[in-house]
Amino acid sequence: MNFLTLDLNLLRVFDAVMIEQNLTRAADKLAMTQPAVSNALKRLRYSLDDELLIRTAYGVKPTPRAEILWPTIREALAKLEAAMAPGTFDASKAQVTFRMAMADATAALWMPTLVGAIQNEAPGVNVRMVPLTTREPRPMLLRGDIDIAVGFFPGVVAQLSGGQAAGTSAIRHERLYTGHYVCVMRQGHPLASSKLSLDDYCSAKHLLVSFSGRAHGLIDEVLEKMGRERHILLTINQFFTAGRVVAHSDLLTVLPRHLISATGMTDALVWKELPFDTPEVHVDMLWHERDSRNPAHQWLRNNLTNMTHSDLVPELEREVEIGH
Repeated sequence: MNFLTLDLNLLRVFDAVMIEQNLTRAADKLAMTQPAVSNALKRLRYSLDDELLIRTAYGVKPTPRAEILWPTIREALAKLEAAMAPGTFDASKAQVTFRMAMADATAALWMPTLVGAIQNEAPGVNVRMVPLTTREPRPMLLRGDIDIAVGFFPGVVAQLSGGQAAGTSAIRHERLYTGHYVCVMRQGHPLASSKLSLDDYCSAKHLLVSFSGRAHGLIDEVLEKMGRERHILLTINQFFTAGRVVAHSDLLTVLPRHLISATGMTDALVWKELPFDTPEVHVDMLWHERDSRNPAHQWLRNNLTNMTHSDLVPELEREVEIGH
């Protein structure tokens, strides 16, 4: 390949298709027809002697060489874009709607502070909450159904961090908070007055919070490795409902400690350290590369990051200690 004869416009097309993972959406973004985008990719394939993007049932999938080339191309184009037309965002005058996906308890924890920031800094900004019923928000981000997802996505983040998520390299992530799981029960529960033992834990009846509705979770996997099991009497998909049920029954549940306050039942609940080790709970923020350099989206992401750094979650954890 002779770089001096390479049409650099082809790199803009390649970048757009890599971001969107879809020829039609890339064509719309570039104000081109889909045949024109396909023709540009054909020319680039010929120049680089690589297929670059392979069609799938859901769009296109990058080849290994495309995955290697794209970060360099993306960075170079972003620097040119910033130099030619630096973006600005005046929060006080902005009129924009953000679509965010979170579980009910996560929204209860983060939204009051975010709404305060919007009221004080950006009265024209609106937030539309989209139900999050899965640990896999990437399809929603890739389709453009949401702008940001916040929550516990262990499998997704592990793939993104390890570079193993073929076809989803357009997703970016940032860690907001790290917490841990605890056992939660009502005030006055027979197990509330002493240290929780493994036998007592396994003998009790349990409530499981499961987005998928599957009555088998991370705790059950930990117990299986120990040759133990528990009796799950109720499986639900809402943390708020979990708090109310546990507060009015003898069921035990396991929650991230920082989400206990979000149940609205702090005064009726107590928590105990689990009698076995569990993985940490990581709260991550995920977004699409198409929005990485959008000044409005940067404003939103910075607010979410700053809220965590301002000790929002640790302060809520201190409130929970009253019931411990």
